Amino acid sequence: MLRPKTRWMMEEADFSGKEQLEKELNVSSMTAALLSKRGYRTIEEASFFLKKSMENLHDPFQLNGMKEAVERIHQAVNDNEKILIFGDYDADGVSSTMIMIHVLKELQADFGWYIPNRFTEGYGPNIPALEQAAEEGASLVITVDTGIAAVPEVKAANEMGLDVIVTDHHEPQPELPDAYCIINPKKPGCAYPFKELAGAGVALKTAEALLGSFPSHLLDIFTIGTISDLVPLLDENRILVSRGLQALAVSKKPGIQALKRICGIEEGAMEEDNVGFAIGPRINAAGRMEAADPAVHLLASTSQEEADEWAKMIDELNRERQKIVNEMTKEAVEEVENSYPPSENRVLVIARKGWSPGVIGIVASRLIEQFYRPVIVLGIDEETGEAKGSARSIQGFDMFGELSQSRDILPHFGGHTMAAGLTMDPGDIDELRRRLEEQAAASLNEEDFIPSTIVDMKVPITDVTTAALEELQKLGPFGTGNPKPVFMLGNATLASKRKIGSGKNHLKFELEQDGKRLDGVGFHLGKLDDHTTENASVRAVGELSINEWNGYRKPQLFLKDLAVDEWQLFDKRQQKNIEETVELLPDKNAVIVAFHEENARRLLARFPEKTILSGREVYSSPPRQAANLVFADMPVHTSDLEDCLAQCRDVENVYVFFRSDDVLYFQLDPGREDFKWYYGFLKKRESFNLEKHGEELARRKGWKYSTISFMSHVFFELDFVTIENGIVSMKEAPAKRDLHDSVSYQKNKDQREAEQVLLYSTYTELKERLALFIQAPGGNNETKEKVGHGF
Repeated sequence: MLRPKTRWMMEEADFSGKEQLEKELNVSSMTAALLSKRGYRTIEEASFFLKKSMENLHDPFQLNGMKEAVERIHQAVNDNEKILIFGDYDADGVSSTMIMIHVLKELQADFGWYIPNRFTEGYGPNIPALEQAAEEGASLVITVDTGIAAVPEVKAANEMGLDVIVTDHHEPQPELPDAYCIINPKKPGCAYPFKELAGAGVALKTAEALLGSFPSHLLDIFTIGTISDLVPLLDENRILVSRGLQALAVSKKPGIQALKRICGIEEGAMEEDNVGFAIGPRINAAGRMEAADPAVHLLASTSQEEADEWAKMIDELNRERQKIVNEMTKEAVEEVENSYPPSENRVLVIARKGWSPGVIGIVASRLIEQFYRPVIVLGIDEETGEAKGSARSIQGFDMFGELSQSRDILPHFGGHTMAAGLTMDPGDIDELRRRLEEQAAASLNEEDFIPSTIVDMKVPITDVTTAALEELQKLGPFGTGNPKPVFMLGNATLASKRKIGSGKNHLKFELEQDGKRLDGVGFHLGKLDDHTTENASVRAVGELSINEWNGYRKPQLFLKDLAVDEWQLFDKRQQKNIEETVELLPDKNAVIVAFHEENARRLLARFPEKTILSGREVYSSPPRQAANLVFADMPVHTSDLEDCLAQCRDVENVYVFFRSDDVLYFQLDPGREDFKWYYGFLKKRESFNLEKHGEELARRKGWKYSTISFMSHVFFELDFVTIENGIVSMKEAPAKRDLHDSVSYQKNKDQREAEQVLLYSTYTELKERLALFIQAPGGNNETKEKVGHGF
């Protein structure tokens, strides 16, 4: 058996209207079912979703404050006022800054731009930067992707004579800044129909209002910011990103061309993942490692040579970022395991001096993946005496809401349900940890700490065709709010499997069902190869895609999780290194059986923490749980194995080595005629020097010396002969006895039978025989009594 790593959540779906969608829209059953499940059940709803028409965009002037902002910016342009664009250092902030740069250039405004340094200035507008802008003659500040929480900073700007227009998309706090105007779809009282624009989306809407027409030429930059910021790809975001991906694929902007080359993205190709996992992280790397300015210079480049230089710089910063993240993650994991073990902590709050605030968010996400607990990671700056942190959460724990209960010790924080950023006094970290632990105890139960996988639908392999998967792309672009569909394939056979990759940490496999096969790959799931057997009946969940190789296209499953619901037999009979397998088994409910005492002692010395029993100890002890059951060596008789299995409950996996130092199966088995001849030979000679003439006799008869030695020992046990100093002497008138009366003869027969049944049977034969006695979880525990002698 193999239990899934996550809870598979497949809600009962309302597929009403599916047949009508399939017919009217001329789509496959799979596409129609997904549309219906995601709430698009009428022809009108589904058509709206699939068409992604630009006609369905909202009027930017529906955003509260847009009219005032446009009038003030045009006034500044007409009066030749100096304007400062105040941005943010992440990919959304950089993209928002670039959109506003393009617009003000087109308006021929007198402007400059500024993005604060994450390390020396922190997030959002700050008073020294605003003072510098005022000193340099600026009279208008436009914030992009920031500013909604800058209450004291905007107040100070007003006192300096600066007008501040805030364009932002983050959650407003109870007190709003006293700005000239605020453009934020989430602002209380704003009637804008769609609330989930990213900072780049708000900037694009502002650009549209300022230019008087839709700025299609800025869709490529908008798409980078929107995908990178993980906002829901629904409504306007979905429409605009679908066009934006096309724009990115053919963009002639030198900065984007350079980015695509350094990311290895082919010309004319662009998918959501290219932005989310290649372009976005590189732009983010600039702000995470130093300052975001190089990313702005890259996107603002007017020559390819200049763009290539900036792209090379941020790619190097990204490599450095990856190295630091790996080092910090290792330290953070050690901190958790040594000081705040997940078994005792519902929320993980860890801090250390010197941790870079630029990458702690990534480290927090890594800890979520490993421990699945709400996480806050803080870096303590000894110079400022502040701790800056990033928080990441799990389903069921509203991080922003929970942190809001500790405003008294969090002078600066912001975010949303699943993530937040904060600044605090290091002396309050223990108190924050205590409070969050109490809050988690009240709001989370044990099941909440098991990660879940949302499954859209179950499909048979016969439905997984290239045509169906091509059609499925119409449901994209995929991302937050419109995730890639996750499918479950049940009752499939694991037809083949192997580890791949330089580190052998990925899994390549094939599933088979009703005669049709489906290729699959599991990235970072190479360990599943050690816990599954070929031809096992499995359930798999993952994303479906089309794999293109050498011009050939075929469906492929990107595996997320795998389950085997039946007990598995791991055939290790050709392997000698039993220690390697035993080392990987969990200590709990694992039983290693060695039928021979010396083997049991050797294994116990090597693995004192494991449950290692001799055969006699197993079948003479009360029944025990043995989820993982290992047979290290050969039993003398098959009944020993039966008796052992009868005492083991809830067996999930059986590992058979059946090691034997003295295999008899391929040795000559002397029959009754051989014994008869040798008996007559001894009777005629009366005595025989076994040590001196045994080899010669064996050659003449075509036997081995061990055969003659064995028969001599059998006769000795039957009291037919005496053996002294290697000389076998016949007794006078020995009593008649059957060969089976000899312990050695019977043991030889039993061992040969056991070897034939256990050691030299095929995999299928062995599994069928063991199945008669295996007591798997939820199985019938009376099998042995009903079957009798299964071997």
